[in-house]
Amino acid sequence: MDIKNNILETIGNTPLIKLNKITKDFPCTVTAKVDYFNPGNSIKDRMALKMVEVAEQEGKLKPGGTIIEGTSGNTGMGLALAAVVKGYKCIFVTTDKQSKEKADILKAVGAEVIVCPTNVMPDDPKSYYSVAARLAKEVPDSYHMNQYDNLANRLAHYETTGPEIWNQTDGKITHLVCTAGTGGTITGTAQYLKEKNPNIKIWAIDVYGSLLTKYFRTGEIDMNEVHPYISEGFGEDFVPKNYDMSVIDYFEQVTDKDGAVMARRLAKEEGLFCGYSAGSCLQGLMQLKSTLKKDDFVVCILHDHGSRYVGKVYNDQWMMERGFLDVKSFRDVVSARGNKRLITVAPEQTVAEAVELMKKYDIEQIPVMIGANLTGSISEGGLFQKIFNNPEIKNAKVEDVLEHSFPVVSFDSPVEKLSHLINKENGAVLAKDEAGNFHIVTKYDVIQSLGN
Repeated sequence: MDIKNNILETIGNTPLIKLNKITKDFPCTVTAKVDYFNPGNSIKDRMALKMVEVAEQEGKLKPGGTIIEGTSGNTGMGLALAAVVKGYKCIFVTTDKQSKEKADILKAVGAEVIVCPTNVMPDDPKSYYSVAARLAKEVPDSYHMNQYDNLANRLAHYETTGPEIWNQTDGKITHLVCTAGTGGTITGTAQYLKEKNPNIKIWAIDVYGSLLTKYFRTGEIDMNEVHPYISEGFGEDFVPKNYDMSVIDYFEQVTDKDGAVMARRLAKEEGLFCGYSAGSCLQGLMQLKSTLKKDDFVVCILHDHGSRYVGKVYNDQWMMERGFLDVKSFRDVVSARGNKRLITVAPEQTVAEAVELMKKYDIEQIPVMIGANLTGSISEGGLFQKIFNNPEIKNAKVEDVLEHSFPVVSFDSPVEKLSHLINKENGAVLAKDEAGNFHIVTKYDVIQSLGN
């Protein structure tokens, strides 16, 4: 029989998977160490368990005690699994930029979660670093794991991730590509691989808004480099003690947008439903593609699972709101059908005249205007019902059968937003161009644009 004694025994030995479509133009083999196969769906399970084991060995974590940690979600999940099996309580402190799914998952495995503001300095009392440190002093029998400065973090990867990659590639790996956050994964793995072959290149992928890249290049901690970013799970506004920059050969930065878009490509083109940092890792490699040669063998570390980002990276509306998706807009719809003149009617015109306009121009919705001002609308559906009930109404004035005005949106509003505004009660939306002229988009226009 092959039976695990508990969930912790399933950590590690994750697969190495060849990438085929996204990297088809690369001159060499590109593979992914897919660590969402860990039970907590991320590579952080490795170091979480190791930190607990070391704390136990050193007498810092005692039976029935409380684990306290500042986490973006994944380390917390690994610690929570260890706590469930070993009988500890957990209090996790995270930031308000992390996805709601991460906090919900931590609560599901019994942890208490405290959310702190993102846009504060690390030494601010409200920062999640400071709150975690304070709780460790206030909560009896507790221990602050401090993944940033706890060297058991990188030890876990020296002992497991590095050897696994070396064995899975038969020692042929030439490049390791990994996003840089706490420093544990990239440093520990690099230390092992460099011992095996000092010629292996270690490429760290960072995000704009993090100070790690400049620190690597200059040795200077420049807080002017720090600004808010949306990417999750990597990048820092200080330098954790887990870093040994001597084993890293190069730092490359990627944008929030490029990392998110690449994560979606990994899912659609490779079937790898990964998190934000995985997309950023591969995007960083794409930016360094020109330096690779035919016989190179690249391993990218894909840290976690996409299920923790369904409300963000994998949500079209979230992506569009941040300008991360190239979407069609009201302007695009109008341009695609040709800049046709907007057909309108005045309140004093007759219903019969409005019906003739609908027939002549093959339209169903007409704004009612006095000069340049909207006063309402009429629709084929609304008129049909009224004429059916009272045929004589066709001689009435439009103002007598007026319906509500169509919503007015920005000329660059995305089609996705238009589709929410157009419904059974409302058949069209209007927008003004730069010259102040109104244009109309109907349900038919939206359907046509989505099909193109």
